[in-house]
Amino acid sequence: MSKTAQSVWENCLLFIKDNIQEQAFKTWFEPIKSVELTDNALYIQVPSKFFYEWLEEHYVKLLKVALTKELGKNAKLLYKIKMENTYGNKQPFTEQLPSAHRSPIKSQDVDAPFKNLNPELKNPFVIPGIRNLKIESQLNPNYSFDNFLEGDSNRLARSAGMAVANKPGGTSFNPLLIFGGVGLGKTHLAHAIGVEIKDKYPEKTVLYISAEVFTQQYIDSVKKNNRNDFIHFYQLIDVLIIDDVQFLSGKTGTQDVFFHIFNYLHQNGKQVILTSDKAPVDMQDIEQRLLSRFKWGLSAELHQPDYETRISILKNILYRDGVEMPDEIIEYVARNIKSNVRELEGAIISLIAQSSFNKKEVTLDLAKNVVEKFVKNVKREISIEYIQKVVSDYFQLDLDTLQSKTRKRHVVQARQLAMFFAKKFTKSSLANIGSQIGDRDHATVLHACKTVDNLVSTDKQFKKFVEDIHKKLSL
Repeated sequence: MSKTAQSVWENCLLFIKDNIQEQAFKTWFEPIKSVELTDNALYIQVPSKFFYEWLEEHYVKLLKVALTKELGKNAKLLYKIKMENTYGNKQPFTEQLPSAHRSPIKSQDVDAPFKNLNPELKNPFVIPGIRNLKIESQLNPNYSFDNFLEGDSNRLARSAGMAVANKPGGTSFNPLLIFGGVGLGKTHLAHAIGVEIKDKYPEKTVLYISAEVFTQQYIDSVKKNNRNDFIHFYQLIDVLIIDDVQFLSGKTGTQDVFFHIFNYLHQNGKQVILTSDKAPVDMQDIEQRLLSRFKWGLSAELHQPDYETRISILKNILYRDGVEMPDEIIEYVARNIKSNVRELEGAIISLIAQSSFNKKEVTLDLAKNVVEKFVKNVKREISIEYIQKVVSDYFQLDLDTLQSKTRKRHVVQARQLAMFFAKKFTKSSLANIGSQIGDRDHATVLHACKTVDNLVSTDKQFKKFVEDIHKKLSL
């Protein structure tokens, strides 16, 4: 007898009923209706989006097991959500969403060795407790390889990430450094590797952390005189993922402690994964001994996605959100948003929102309107080099004069303004700003910023300089 949606779902319900409390079954499963069965995909109808989210958060594993028993390992579950139609007197419509089949990542228990740790071992993420530490991985389960689409722009990085996830610490890609511009998917890929490792090796302790948070934790450990505990904690990690490692620039103390942690992990077969917006060769104010270790493994660059990849990304976003859109609109957005994946996703979400909130059909004209406004509002990534050029042009100086040692008043003020805006518009450290603007130290940059703040409140002409340059940089 051939299977039907009804028969498959009834068998699933029998299994589910045996595995949860009766009240939960009545509340969350009795209202569900089976709708359609196509190949290995079962469509079920639920009463609301909240209902769908609750099932995904609390019962996704149970649903997956039940469905796999009925349809095999390639089984898929898709929800049809009955939505009241707000567009006049039309019938209710349904919104279609796929199941993520992924439950939240659980806390990791780690037994800290007695011999080399004192009883006051601190976990930087939680209030100190007993030796058995619960370490949250800090991973986002929504960032997976399934929704990190492969293209020419990311094939090397994605393939290397998969290799590391299959054999953490056991490949020559250690460390794996993923680098590229803003919004190209570095953080997504780093999370995806961690999530995949937790799926394949649940016993491994994985930790994702930004370089900024790592630095702050180190500073706190020095203040509290427990630097050794900080180091020992990180030596417990099997897979350490550090995001935006370029933020260690100029922070010699943090670089030193990370050097020791890195050496220990590497020598003991642990995996290190790093992301950066620069290649190792372009990183400034990072100690050479640390840079050389960044180059030990593989440095994989993420490029801007090509047209075909942008099309695939848009279609995946629409599928994920249960939205259908004509191909000509998808192609229009893909042709006009080229810079990075984040802006691409922002544009399509803006389009969906405009259509939904303003009760308009998704048309090519609406797409043109949204994309035009979106592209205009996308801010240019402002670099220290660009700031120096704008300031030099404004004061009619050449770049060499701006960076020179001259103490002429108008040149000094221009240089101070360049430092002030570099601190305001970039995330670079004071040391990095100083090194790029005339090879000054961080104290000079700090003095420049204070001087600009003082002059703005006392000198009207200088205040106009600041306002004019700010406008130019904000265009």
